Amino acid sequence: MLGTGLVLQNNAGDDLSIAANGSFSFATQLASGAGYAVTVKSQSRILTRVCTVSNGTGTVANTAVVNVDVVCAAPPVRYAYATNAGSNNLFPYTVDTSTGVLGSMAAPMSGTGSTPSGIVADPAGRFAYVANRGDNTVGAYSIGAGTGFLSPVATVATGSAPLSIVADPTGRFVYVVNQGIDRVSGYVIDAGTGNLTPMAVPQVAVGFIPSAIALDSMGRFAYVTNQGNNTLSAFSIDENSGALSPLPVPTVTTGNSPSAIALDPLGRFVYVTNSGDNTVSAYSIDAGSGVLTPLATSATGTLPRAVAVDSTGRFAYVANTIEGTVSAYNIDSSTGTLTPMTIPKVAARVSPGAIALDPKGRFAYVTNTNSKDISAYTIDANTGALTPMAVPTVATGGNSAWSLALSR
Repeated sequence: MLGTGLVLQNNAGDDLSIAANGSFSFATQLASGAGYAVTVKSQSRILTRVCTVSNGTGTVANTAVVNVDVVCAAPPVRYAYATNAGSNNLFPYTVDTSTGVLGSMAAPMSGTGSTPSGIVADPAGRFAYVANRGDNTVGAYSIGAGTGFLSPVATVATGSAPLSIVADPTGRFVYVVNQGIDRVSGYVIDAGTGNLTPMAVPQVAVGFIPSAIALDSMGRFAYVTNQGNNTLSAFSIDENSGALSPLPVPTVTTGNSPSAIALDPLGRFVYVTNSGDNTVSAYSIDAGSGVLTPLATSATGTLPRAVAVDSTGRFAYVANTIEGTVSAYNIDSSTGTLTPMTIPKVAARVSPGAIALDPKGRFAYVTNTNSKDISAYTIDANTGALTPMAVPTVATGGNSAWSLALSR
């Protein structure tokens, strides 16, 4: 499990807060012959996991009941949305939960602002947000329950040249990298409508020409790549307000022209693609402070522009834009070091630029900017190897496919 807030209940009255993995016991003892019914009263605040109960009902015999299981796992992805920066729209897809194949929705493409770049869905699958680089706005959409259809909610102003956007794992905050003013804008999500409201301190300064932002899986820390001065800015996140504050070590050095960032979902490591020298920089994360310590650097293909880490924290993938490939790596669980897989690269299409991974670790999707499509792969659960799906590509329905968001 991740985070706090998980509460179990027995027989609609005996509450038990769960703080960590392990066994659990309710305070009220039941006599032999009494019935029990264990349910989830409230979920963790970390919405990337949903907890369910199995073997939750029965009758107490003369021994302790030990077969009630509570499992917290990522819910299946059902929808995907790709932004088309060259045609000011985004294309919606269904996701086959068994095969991972992307299918066209009955709903039409949705219009966006000018030059949509980053897109993110909130972790509960209620809303989607698009950073429109050309007109300095963020568009908010509601996601239809059961349909995945997008409906415009509102558009808010942000700083100049918004490029990267991320939602925190509690579903309360959104952060936008504004490349034109070297700042990150922070917003509070209205839980009912999806509207965005600027935080009390609406922007924080980062390095020169910021390019991407990522948060740790618990929503405690934020990291921003700065292409112009080859640094990585690091912040803590206030759990109540969402405000960003520089860490005790506020910046670390990257390679040349850092372009993208991904965090190990277990909160141990950070990986940054350096498009200017064709490398990936790795860092360890101090679990208490969030401070980064540089690790080894690994080679990539030509012009790496995106990086992703699978849900188990064992595999990493990098999109190489110039050569049209995806590099695949094993992650050393102790050191964070990247080692190329037995098959170190797989082909994508023309100018791959973004990677999205199924949160269950089964599928990978790569947007191809110039061929206007998405490459789809299955992920081998044991080796991490990528294999093109039976339907290996789908069209994005517009020009300059830029980014992709998956939603439950």
